[in-house]
Amino acid sequence: MHLGKRVAAIVLTCGLATSLVGCGFHLKGTNPTVAPVAYSKMRLALPAQAEELQEKLSIYLGAAGVQLSNSNDAYLLRVLDYSPRRLELNGKLVETMLRLNVTFRIEDAQGNPVTEPRTVVATRSYQYDVATVNTDDQEQKFLRDVIIDDVAQQIVRQISSNRLPAASTSQTAAP
Repeated sequence: MHLGKRVAAIVLTCGLATSLVGCGFHLKGTNPTVAPVAYSKMRLALPAQAEELQEKLSIYLGAAGVQLSNSNDAYLLRVLDYSPRRLELNGKLVETMLRLNVTFRIEDAQGNPVTEPRTVVATRSYQYDVATVNTDDQEQKFLRDVIIDDVAQQIVRQISSNRLPAASTSQTAAP
């Protein structure tokens, strides 16, 4: 009877796993699909101070199946706003909050918006003692890299999952 329970548990486990796979479930980061065909070729347009974000976007978009190209028929990922912020709360210990807001949209080859502007945000905070300023500089640089990486991943996930709202067209109807 003990063997029968084992076989039943194995069959039940396999059945549950098959039903999860069958309904499209997958773990984060193991998405077998690539970016929508419409965005398979893309150019990047970012502000001058966003070189690190451009580097991360290039890596993650390439991994998602998007070909980065400077050709005229490629869609354009335009970063409209790149706003890094640093806030300090002073006391016996100083708490520093780093925040990065990035607003972007996708445009077609003619420069017409394809998607509505979307804002992604990443925030990290840390505490340090005023006596250890060197530690603050190292931690700030590390966390700045982390939030840039986080924002790049958020943008690529939204593009590859095609969850960006389409741009609204304001056309006036003729009577």
